[in-house]
Amino acid sequence: MALPPAGPPDVQVVQVVEKDVPITRDWVATLDGKVNANIRAQVAGLLTKQTYVNGAYVTKGTPLFLIDPRPFQAALDASTGNLNQANADLQVAQARQGKTDLDVKRYTPLVATGAISKQEMDDAIQADVAARAQVEAAKAAISSATAAVENAKINLGFTRIVAPIDGVAGIATAQEGDFVGPQSGVLTAISTVNPILANLTVSEQEYLNATKQIRKDALGEDAALRRLEWHLRLTDGSSYPQLGRFYALDRQVDIKTGAILVQVEFPNPGNVLRPGGFGSVSTVTNTQTGALLVPQRAVSEVQGGFMVAVVGSDNKVHIEPIKIGPKSGELWIVTDGLKAGDRIVAEGIQKVQDGIVVNPKPYVAAPVTAENK
Repeated sequence: MALPPAGPPDVQVVQVVEKDVPITRDWVATLDGKVNANIRAQVAGLLTKQTYVNGAYVTKGTPLFLIDPRPFQAALDASTGNLNQANADLQVAQARQGKTDLDVKRYTPLVATGAISKQEMDDAIQADVAARAQVEAAKAAISSATAAVENAKINLGFTRIVAPIDGVAGIATAQEGDFVGPQSGVLTAISTVNPILANLTVSEQEYLNATKQIRKDALGEDAALRRLEWHLRLTDGSSYPQLGRFYALDRQVDIKTGAILVQVEFPNPGNVLRPGGFGSVSTVTNTQTGALLVPQRAVSEVQGGFMVAVVGSDNKVHIEPIKIGPKSGELWIVTDGLKAGDRIVAEGIQKVQDGIVVNPKPYVAAPVTAENK
């Protein structure tokens, strides 16, 4: 017995909608500390102790490492002794200069009466000049010794390495017992991560388009960027709950990549986000008026082009090429090939081909779940 002919396939259709929509742009971003301090030893010596926990949050002034202070304490003691000796030498020189000054004053009236010779007077004057020079030399020695003491104190202080900022400290690269110094590299790093920065690169074309929009809105560049709300999607697909704000725009376009660096600041309570992480940053850049919208699932990509199945008034399908623009949520903006009110196949597109008749039914969007969100 022959089977009855199959009827037209059921498909779900949706009308092309025309409305004003916000245009959202997405960029890949890397996370970075707002301040990243590389901690190095400023004096050479034996690392005797690490005084912080790797990966812990530390506050400014928290001790991180200790370098053996004994050589530096000895240098301070020696320079202090030199300073004391210089002070004693000054007292001796001042006493000697006081005597020569008295001799000059005492000899001056005597040489006029012939009680002493002119040679004795000249000798007294020369001795006084020499004594004054010794006093000045002693004062210079004191200045030098004082500077040596201060330098020794500074070096002794450098044996206690402390955190210069509040932030999360990294895992130490040096161990107790290592000989460290200014040339031995970074001992650890501290990053200020609340707030944290997201670094993204915007193409020169996108930047120029943004400046045109800013001029159109009669806003300054800084004010226009700061009014934007930025969203962050993490690598696990989850949306970060905190909104970001514009922080900085680099001074130049990178001549190698043709892009400019933008930094966005995100609150980071609990220090959940860490430098080096990745994410996707998005923001609404402008509003497109009279945009034609279709569901993304209704669009098929074929050999680099985009197609939709248009259902005519006679329920006959026509496969039409279209040009698409940016996305708006789960919808795609169509820039060419459709008009408002056109019916297109959104579900069951695999059943159709050009010229066949279908049985159109209203499109019912699938409920949003954790899996398909």
